[in-house]
Amino acid sequence: MTATTALTASDVLAASPSVGSLYTTGGIAGAAILAGILSAAFISSFWNARRRNTAEAESREIRSALSEASQKISSYQALIADKNRRIVIWDGLSGQIEVIGQLPLETGAPVQDRDFIAFGRWLSPRSASEIENAIDKLRGLGAPFDLVVESQRGEAIEAQGRVTGGRSFVRFVALNSLRAELAELQIERDRLAATIASFQALLDTIDMPVWQRNTEGRLNWVNEAYSGAVEAKTRDEAVREGRELLPTVAREKIRATLTPDSPFHDKVSTVVRGERAFYEVFDVKSRGGSAGMAIDTTAQEALREELKRTLKSHAEILDHLGTPVAIFDKDQRLQFYNQAFQQLWELDLVFLESRPDNGALLDRLRAKGRLPEQLNWKSWREHALNVYRAVETQTDIWYLPNGQTLRVFANALPQGGATWVFENLTEKVNLETLYNSLVKVQEETINHLAEGVAVFGPDGKIRISNPAFRKLWGLGEGDAKPGTHIRSVETACTAAYGQADGWRRFGQIITSFEDERSNLSGTLELNTGLVLDYAVTPLPNAQTMLTFVDMTDSVLAERALTEKNAALQKADEIKNDFVQHVSYELRSPLTNIIGFTDLLKTPALGTLNERQAEYVEHISASSSILLTIVNDILDLATVDAGIMQLDFAPIALDGFLDDVAQQIAGRMQEMNITLQITAPAGLGAINADRQRLKQILLKLLTNAANFAPEHSTIRLKCWRDGNDFVFKVSDDGPGIPKDILDTVFNRFESHGKGSGAGLGLAIVDCFVTLHGGQVTIDSVEGRGTEVTCRIPSKILPDIGSIAAAE
Repeated sequence: MTATTALTASDVLAASPSVGSLYTTGGIAGAAILAGILSAAFISSFWNARRRNTAEAESREIRSALSEASQKISSYQALIADKNRRIVIWDGLSGQIEVIGQLPLETGAPVQDRDFIAFGRWLSPRSASEIENAIDKLRGLGAPFDLVVESQRGEAIEAQGRVTGGRSFVRFVALNSLRAELAELQIERDRLAATIASFQALLDTIDMPVWQRNTEGRLNWVNEAYSGAVEAKTRDEAVREGRELLPTVAREKIRATLTPDSPFHDKVSTVVRGERAFYEVFDVKSRGGSAGMAIDTTAQEALREELKRTLKSHAEILDHLGTPVAIFDKDQRLQFYNQAFQQLWELDLVFLESRPDNGALLDRLRAKGRLPEQLNWKSWREHALNVYRAVETQTDIWYLPNGQTLRVFANALPQGGATWVFENLTEKVNLETLYNSLVKVQEETINHLAEGVAVFGPDGKIRISNPAFRKLWGLGEGDAKPGTHIRSVETACTAAYGQADGWRRFGQIITSFEDERSNLSGTLELNTGLVLDYAVTPLPNAQTMLTFVDMTDSVLAERALTEKNAALQKADEIKNDFVQHVSYELRSPLTNIIGFTDLLKTPALGTLNERQAEYVEHISASSSILLTIVNDILDLATVDAGIMQLDFAPIALDGFLDDVAQQIAGRMQEMNITLQITAPAGLGAINADRQRLKQILLKLLTNAANFAPEHSTIRLKCWRDGNDFVFKVSDDGPGIPKDILDTVFNRFESHGKGSGAGLGLAIVDCFVTLHGGQVTIDSVEGRGTEVTCRIPSKILPDIGSIAAAE
């Protein structure tokens, strides 16, 4: 406390002015201030004196309480220091641990605090785990506990955990003899309860019904398998309702025969979930009642019955087999034989039914001359009977005196005895002999083939190869002998011809593991000039055959023909290019010539004399003919180039024929030839190229006029055949000889007195073909010629409107 100094009245008077001055100007204010100061001084002195008295009283009380606390702590420490208890305190704020007291040394508790807190070092594992979990919950959740733990020496110690004042403490108390015995009994009870719970949990997991009965025979516990077998929802329901798994007869039998010294063990049949089931039941009796367990043997019983049926079925099957079979038991006596066995050895049924010994059976067969003769019969017999002591199956070949060959399998049985199986190889041996003969014939045949043949196995090794194969590939006999791998053959062929790709492919095909193998063929050209056709053919047993045929001569001839054909095609292309080029180059000057000729005919340029006019007419006629030829060549070149396009449009045939007649009339008049057109009324219309169709008719009429005699008649007959437009041009000319009739449609073919270049009928044939039609010619020498054309088209419905439009 801070002391405050008190002012006395004399001090105040000494410091104050005289009394007389109080009544001067401002004296009243000074007096007031002085009075306030005096009052504050008196009050402060009084308050300080009171506080001093209070502080002294509180100090005396604290010293008294501290003395009492010290006395209590001393008494508590004396009490805690008892050797029968020990306290561990955890401060909740600082986390420090304080250990007070000791436990008796016989408990096994360590003296050192650090060792004592490590509970796993001196408590049993179960107790150490329990106390550590309880302490964690005490410190974390404030949950108190009371436990009885057991040290590793088997001593019982009581542990109490509490929380107070923000601290957690656990008190360990060593129990006296009575309490220790009680604790030990509690520990033993807990151990027994845990053991019983473990066994019950184990019994709940097994798929075998287990039950426990009291002394009165009623159920007091069952496992999950039992409740499931009796179709109860829970185990308690099964116990409460007393659902029984075993039938009444079985339970009565158990009650009558069960004693503590003789447990019950028997097979019981019952019904579970509506189906018959078989159980192997065990039941034991104790002072508290009885306990039982049932093992489901339904599957075993079914297997046992199935085994009986299987053995019977096997016996029936073996009896119907064509392979002789005999089974001997562990005493080497005949237990089973089938009909094939009896028929093979021709033995009496009475002898076989007597179950003879195996050695006696062999002696009987030798006496009847059925077994092969042996130099030492005793040794051979002992060797045959060693099968009963052998581990592996014994196999032997018997060549019987009657010519039969048998393969004998003798196999020892696990339960004792042996099985003898006799396989008749007579037919197989005969087939192998025949097969070997066929193989020899095959080899001789392959060796004399002109084609190279090689057969490879699935391992890539040669089975067969003929001389032609080795000759084609330049191989020696050692390079292609049987057993040579295809890689070695590939190396030899590569060294000889430098061809590796083909053989590498052959090796991949031959040694591949593909399920489906297909044929392969092709051609190989070697560096030597040889051309070989090869074929890869799959064979049975995963074998592969390679065949090579020398096709050098054929390939050379084919190449020569191919080169000649290519040269001809090139020449034809050059010809077409030349004709097309020349035709275009000729058209311009011809057009100029025709133009100037027509200009010379004009009177405006002057009058020509008779000879000049004649020459001009000849020039005009020749120029027109030449222009026609050039146009025809251009048309054919366009067709050959594949760029000819027809302009299809509706054509009214009646008006079209009139137009053609007017255009050809002048030519007919010049040649003194009459044109007769025969066509029915209403021909209708067709879809066609008007210009090309007119060219066809004009070419045919002009060609007929060129060959027809003067004052003769050329006939044009037209009609409809379904949707087709058909017309025929005939004349009374000299006809066409048979030797040139097939060439009249060829280009530049001119016969008779025709002045053209021989392109008229060729153009007719091209244009008719472009229309999708056909042209035929019929001519008899001396009687004239008929040319018939057929142009397909659809009938147009409105012919009148088409004609009006034209």
